Amino acid sequence: MTGTLTSDTETRTVRAGRPGPGPVRCAVGDLLLADLPVSVVFFHEHPLDPDALAAGLARALDLLPEFAGRLRTDDDGGLRIDTDDSGVPFTVADAPYTLTEALDRMVLPNSGLVDHVRAAEARREPLPLLTVRLNRLADGTCALGVSWHHAVGDMQTFALLVRTWSACTEGTDLPEPVRAPDRDAQLDAHLPAEDCGTPALRLPDPAESAELRRAVATAALANRTVQVWFSPAETERLRAAHSAAAGRRLSTNDALCAHLLHVLREVDGAGDEEQTLTVPVNLRRVLGLPDTTLGNLLGEIRLPYRPGTTPARYAAELRTAVEEFTEKHLSVRSNLRFLEQVGRDRVTECVPVGFDPARRTLTVSSWCRLGLQDLPLAGRRPVAFSPAATLQLPWTSWLVEGPRGEGHLYTLVLPARTAARLRTAAALLHPHRRPGDPGPAVAPRKLL
Repeated sequence: MTGTLTSDTETRTVRAGRPGPGPVRCAVGDLLLADLPVSVVFFHEHPLDPDALAAGLARALDLLPEFAGRLRTDDDGGLRIDTDDSGVPFTVADAPYTLTEALDRMVLPNSGLVDHVRAAEARREPLPLLTVRLNRLADGTCALGVSWHHAVGDMQTFALLVRTWSACTEGTDLPEPVRAPDRDAQLDAHLPAEDCGTPALRLPDPAESAELRRAVATAALANRTVQVWFSPAETERLRAAHSAAAGRRLSTNDALCAHLLHVLREVDGAGDEEQTLTVPVNLRRVLGLPDTTLGNLLGEIRLPYRPGTTPARYAAELRTAVEEFTEKHLSVRSNLRFLEQVGRDRVTECVPVGFDPARRTLTVSSWCRLGLQDLPLAGRRPVAFSPAATLQLPWTSWLVEGPRGEGHLYTLVLPARTAARLRTAAALLHPHRRPGDPGPAVAPRKLL
């Protein structure tokens, strides 16, 4: 590890000390996400030892060298990850916030708690694919901000990094990553011969492409981030009520997704307009791949919410879609056929069908049940975990467990006017909250 030191900030480069097994050819799913960073923050009530963190990270990078590598562009427009151990910038800095104030900053586009990976530039320049920032807060607590390049992998891949990092600082059993030098070939070996027949990506016309570029360029000014917390008892009441009304058992995710889209439709005055929910699906479970398989192994369910549909009925429709995913929603082979038609070199011009802010298509990504708040780093478990705003794209949202793993924290990015309306809709958001329900262990002051 090498580093430079100032009065209150230290930056070092963490390396495994040896290169990985060789380059990794990115799959189509990785290419579609190759301009996106993903950033999160772990909040701790006690200080973390930066040297122990860095030493553990170095050992973790030896097992997961993709995170310490760099992207390279192939002659055919494809990408590969060169596992050359270029390293990860690790910054330790003093931040003038208390734990509560740091939590408040999660709704800001530039919280200052994360060094966001420069994803788009990393396709052209040898830039880091992972950054770590340990913020020493004013009240003796700390916030650990981590950002990674989406081409390396999805949230399941990041969770594997954190589990490995934790095992390296705590001396516990290490998980066994499953990697392949060619991710498309690896996936092809596990896919059924046929899928739903409808691609999950599209090629926008020039006018829509221009509008999408404008939406990205103005995202920070046009949109706002809102966070909502549902207590364990409140969530169970919601799930039980929807299950009873639907006449079948529903999952918590079914109930919350249906409830949230219903509330947004009410707040936004959707009326007789149809609106679509997009739910990413972890393909590892669908295809029988180990949870430790690296990459962006994601499919998606796109389910229209039609006027007159009750939230309970919609939750039941979502449950059916999950059960019928392989037959009616799996689209990996259809995506490949689509790219063969338009030309694989145009993959960077394509967008997921489920990303359609002009039609207010809501994406809800569930990061629950990954166990991230149960993983100690340098002897300390986090008290809270949150997504950190990056591009502020409208109608994107995330569900994670709440502080201390209790309840659910919902983070969503909305057009400014819709966000303002949602902030005054407590009765709509929380019909199953009771006066005696305990609050979250720690929380930002503007939590709904």
